[in-house]
Amino acid sequence: MQGMSERQYAAHVGLSRGAIQKAKTAERLVLYPDGSINAAASDARRAETTDPSKTRKPPAPKLKPVPEAAVAAVGDTLREQGLAVPAVGGGTTFLQAKTANEVLKAQERRIRLQKLKGELIERARALALVFRLAREERDAWVNWPARAAALMAAEFSASCSDATGQQITVEPAAMQKVLEKHVRAHLIELAEVRPDFR
Repeated sequence: MQGMSERQYAAHVGLSRGAIQKAKTAERLVLYPDGSINAAASDARRAETTDPSKTRKPPAPKLKPVPEAAVAAVGDTLREQGLAVPAVGGGTTFLQAKTANEVLKAQERRIRLQKLKGELIERARALALVFRLAREERDAWVNWPARAAALMAAEFSASCSDATGQQITVEPAAMQKVLEKHVRAHLIELAEVRPDFR
């Protein structure tokens, strides 16, 4: 009966060929008459004669811990697509993570295509445009009382009279002050509104 060669047995037990040759010389292996190694009998003899404290244990695979944010992102991506989401604390399966990765790649390609088509602009540019438009709007409102006060004062003067029937005149400067006061109060209220740019 033919057994394993030194090379085959070394691969079988996960040792070097030199270590197998040393074990053979120390008669820790069981050999067939043709010199080949009886694997089952040699495994048993090695287990009996090997000092457990001197055995080299294969190093444990070094797995990097997965940050909670990454696990949460997988769940969010799956939820957005209407797919099954892992239970809280239940861990994410490889298939779920792979599915989420493929979904994210597809979303990234779609965004890149939308950018190339000009359908998307960068966030910084959009914020700058919104800021510029808001400033122009504010400036238009700040200047409005000066333009409208004289017209409004003339209209009020023409349509208002006191109890004696005398015509009441409204001063444009007074009208402008009142309008400016109310416009500025309204602009302060608007300034407190903070849009959510998430």
